[in-house]
Amino acid sequence: MRKILIVGPSWVGDMVVAQCLFKTLARAASPESDPSGVEIRVLAPEWSMPLLARMPEVAGGIRMPLRHGELGLRARRRLGHSLREDCFEHAIVLPGSFKSALVPWFAKIPRRTGYLGEQRWGLLNDIRALERRALPSLAQRFVTLGLPKSADAPSPADIPRPSLAPPRAQAEETAARFGLSVEEGSVVAMCPGAEYGPAKRWPEEHFAAVAEAQLARGRQVWLFGSPNDREIAARINQRCGGRCADLSGRTMLGEAVDLLSLAERALCNDSGLMHIAAAVGCRVVALYGSSDAVFTPPLTENCARLSLNLACSPCFKRECPLGHLDCLRKLPPQRAEEALE
Repeated sequence: MRKILIVGPSWVGDMVVAQCLFKTLARAASPESDPSGVEIRVLAPEWSMPLLARMPEVAGGIRMPLRHGELGLRARRRLGHSLREDCFEHAIVLPGSFKSALVPWFAKIPRRTGYLGEQRWGLLNDIRALERRALPSLAQRFVTLGLPKSADAPSPADIPRPSLAPPRAQAEETAARFGLSVEEGSVVAMCPGAEYGPAKRWPEEHFAAVAEAQLARGRQVWLFGSPNDREIAARINQRCGGRCADLSGRTMLGEAVDLLSLAERALCNDSGLMHIAAAVGCRVVALYGSSDAVFTPPLTENCARLSLNLACSPCFKRECPLGHLDCLRKLPPQRAEEALE
């Protein structure tokens, strides 16, 4: 059995997209889609363990003991030394930072693959050049690292899609713990936050307008988000007369996966929850302002990607450098409402 270590990304959405690579590696080891020919373990932050546990291609997660951005050279050395006895034959490093390549090097894994990134000569011995035009999406870039150097760039159609859908009974049990009842087709999920910054957040009054329209159709509206999104979600719910189920900051990540799987539709900023909603089978309407719908699209055919495609976007900034956020403010609620239907 091949043993592969993946150094995973530090963002929720990127980790969901990384499942495209895990599936590619599993299929290459066994064309019958049986992952038993390869053991994939993922070095990742603590928060990502519930996601990895829902990916059958992953044998297990290895918790990174450091915060995002922290060098922690001694901790990385200790971790690398502890992994030597696992006898990994291949490591794939998804982040582009220098420090992310240290653990496989300390672990003395024979083959260490990744993009050059922060000049990682020596740490990596299977360095790939990042052909941005040939690989416009993040999923293509991740999957390419699992292919031979001589392989052609994968087309979007060739890339396996993430799938996180939990058993229905498990999802309904989670809903019951939060006092939620579900009827088929009755739930619209809304994810108004975006950890990256305000330039990826559609205005809360637009979310509220769509929520009002969905409530008028007799549907439930569930608001999802991290603790950082509580104020935004509370204001949206207040505009709707408190008729939404506000779950922001109340769910663990695994519970959010379960609950999103019960929604038929999801209206999301370009965020980690958008990628989860796509992976559990929702009809996803994704809103793009400062980011690029080509680089990080919802990986599902059942989606609509809304963008005004202004001359100033995508700028990839955390805050609007021009101060007006027209790329999102001028995207009307009516377009999102039509796309949901």
